[in-house]
Amino acid sequence: MSASPSEPRIGVWLIGARGSVATTVVAGCAAVTAGLHPPTGMVTETPLFAGCGLPALSSLVFGGHDTVDCPLPKRAEALASGGVLPPGLPAAVAAELEAADREIRPGGPVPGDTRDTTELVAGFAADLKDFVRRRGLSRAVVVNVASTEPAPTGATLPPSSLYAAAALRAGCPYVNFTPSTGLHHPALAPTARAAGLPYAGRDGKTGQTLLRSVLGPMFAQRALEVRAWSGTNLLGGGDGASLADPAAAAAKNSGKERVLADTLGGAPQGEVHIDDVPALGDWKTAWDHIAFDGFLGTRMVLQTTWQGCDSALAAPLVLDLARLVSRAHEAGLSGPLDDLGFYFKDPLGEGPAALGEQYAALGRFAVLLRTPRPEDREAHPALRTRQPDRGDPRPERGPAHGPREER
Repeated sequence: MSASPSEPRIGVWLIGARGSVATTVVAGCAAVTAGLHPPTGMVTETPLFAGCGLPALSSLVFGGHDTVDCPLPKRAEALASGGVLPPGLPAAVAAELEAADREIRPGGPVPGDTRDTTELVAGFAADLKDFVRRRGLSRAVVVNVASTEPAPTGATLPPSSLYAAAALRAGCPYVNFTPSTGLHHPALAPTARAAGLPYAGRDGKTGQTLLRSVLGPMFAQRALEVRAWSGTNLLGGGDGASLADPAAAAAKNSGKERVLADTLGGAPQGEVHIDDVPALGDWKTAWDHIAFDGFLGTRMVLQTTWQGCDSALAAPLVLDLARLVSRAHEAGLSGPLDDLGFYFKDPLGEGPAALGEQYAALGRFAVLLRTPRPEDREAHPALRTRQPDRGDPRPERGPAHGPREER
């Protein structure tokens, strides 16, 4: 993925950089850049974002933190064996995978780690600054794609928040693609407010919740009463293992439940169960059972089954978000990017939960990115009420959670 000499180079620093999602991001970006595959699933490659000044895929330079040492080329081969990556792709993009792997630094804390919170944050921030300096980057965006971490206890910052704090210290915009705490920790609110950086999150919306954000509004708009909405997730891989922890599973489910409460005007009966099935690897099945009433109280049922590959669903969204947040930083935006709620289960701010409304907000964000000067943005009628620097990250609704770097 070589950028032209005149093209600004943008860093994408992945937390959980040797996991399945990160590996698919790096391999996928290389494949699309080389013309080996189309950019299927990338909203930033649709006409909606034409002329927005997004960084080219060829300009992206990858690095990151992880606590595991499996090289990216080897991880990519394993994903190809499991049907996640196309056969032959790891060999075709081996140079790009090796280049990204050379930029991965040890994460933490790890068992026996003697560094305290201050030392960990300082070390992570130093890695980021060194990455930007050595690679001659215009900026770098930090994206958390690690697996969900257990709920933190006490005042100690969980790992996801250590990385978020390091991003702020290094002057890097931040995206939380996981349900982990990250920048949501109350101790980071003053720092986030003072940093003047854009940030987005949390918990990427890739499958079951994506479908719920479409079906929920449908029932509401057709005045059909939903009595119960239950679901089951079967998944393996790093996510399956981490979500076997009830506290981590509760974090994952909170976003799914929020979508229903927001789109239906109240939470129906039922809940989501998550089962770890290691044999499934990166593939998952999500099943929903929806009981609803029609005219004259006629009782009816809708059942849906979603079968997909989590890494392949997530990777194009991660590339989208890295490009959008980088462009927002270049355009001088700061604070929570509410208009990116389209991408998240539990988005920042109080924006809509219905996918159609979120897509409309994303379209307004595209207009904003095409209007680079602050004075022009203020004069634009559709943007006059926007306040991108208005305050703290939204506080926790429930238990906080953080990553194990194995997504």
